[in-house]
Amino acid sequence: MATNPPNPLPFSEPPYLRGLPSPYYTDSHRRFQRACRAFVWENLHAHALEYERAGHVPEHVFATFAAHNMLIPNLPPPLPVRWLKRLGIHDILGVKVDEWDYLHTGIYCDEMSRSGLSGPAMSMTAGHAFGIPPIIKFGSQELQERFLPDLLTCRKRICLAITEPEAGSDVANITTTAVKTEDGKYYVVNGTKKWITNGIWSDYATMAVRTGGPGPAGLSLLVVPLKGHPGVTMRPIPVSGQTCGGTTFISLEDVRVPVENLIGREGHGMRYIMTNFNHERLTIAVGVTRQARVALSTAFEYCLRREAFGQPLIQQPVVRHRLAKAGAELEALSAWIEQFLYQLSRMPKDDADRELGGLTALAKAKAGMVLSECAQCAVLLFGGNGYTRGGQGEIAEKIYREVPGARIPGGSEDVLLDLAVRQLVKKYQAETKKLEAKAKI
Repeated sequence: MATNPPNPLPFSEPPYLRGLPSPYYTDSHRRFQRACRAFVWENLHAHALEYERAGHVPEHVFATFAAHNMLIPNLPPPLPVRWLKRLGIHDILGVKVDEWDYLHTGIYCDEMSRSGLSGPAMSMTAGHAFGIPPIIKFGSQELQERFLPDLLTCRKRICLAITEPEAGSDVANITTTAVKTEDGKYYVVNGTKKWITNGIWSDYATMAVRTGGPGPAGLSLLVVPLKGHPGVTMRPIPVSGQTCGGTTFISLEDVRVPVENLIGREGHGMRYIMTNFNHERLTIAVGVTRQARVALSTAFEYCLRREAFGQPLIQQPVVRHRLAKAGAELEALSAWIEQFLYQLSRMPKDDADRELGGLTALAKAKAGMVLSECAQCAVLLFGGNGYTRGGQGEIAEKIYREVPGARIPGGSEDVLLDLAVRQLVKKYQAETKKLEAKAKI
């Protein structure tokens, strides 16, 4: 189909799709990219702008993605192969589940963001990407048996519920409480959660709650029932971008949750949350990089055909300068993200968390900055058209409104910049101690 081949516009595609050599991508990756692009275009992107305008993605889109196992790629590699095969899920568009790696994941996230709008894709993917992994990694066998069959086959939906009105990036200070009943059979949950992506249509939430005292040591994770459950009230939150992502406010009043819904151990919630963040931040960075490509390449195309002062805009040195500055930032980020994906494909999860955790936070923060640069460049070059909610500059205007959604969720930018350096210092100190110990031997 005409929309399937790589786009020849400058900055519109990563180098490996422009025919340039790459050490990262195998035949398996390239085959999946072609199949993924065709599938996502036909079943999502062809109508993504329409969905975003309406603020809603029809339910049949989720069902189609589920039927083709195209929500499974949101899980962090290596995939839960035993569970997937047990449920009859053996491949994703021809890629065997036991061959799936982070480069496949990167391709998927890149293609899912190719409309330039994160809302339509996020309406389906956030629950799989962020709500299910803690159950797989830390849940007991009994907990997995109760929830994974329905969640992995998309018969039920889940979200991740951490953020609160007074505690966003400051996870250690959340106030939603979970207190055991006298008979020890239930937790009674009280509190509020805010800005919860996909919450409004989720059956469950992987929820951070306070089961102990103040600070991180008092946090735990619970699978909390949502839709139709007594004591749970949910309402959508209007936000400036990602309008069909299902951003939700959740109120919990004396919500009874079986103690068997505890994920892992009491008091270990903060550790579980932090390991989950690495996957979340990297997948956000991949999608944001593609959004930046859409913004910049669309502006480039406009400058090639739009005439002002008797010549195309591209003939103006100031226009070329602006495109070049944004393009340099974009290509540097893209190369860094590809490097991350390759490293994660070659490293055990625990090693990757230790070695790349701080840098992943930095990459997510940088991605938001680059999107801001590219989106602002696009809006300025489109001029009045870029300031208009419709017409030929509509995509630039919409991407520009999504910039805060890239710079805040998953850890706000300033928090992540600080976290990255603190993690690098911590790693440096640990490595220095090892060298000193060796020197004494």
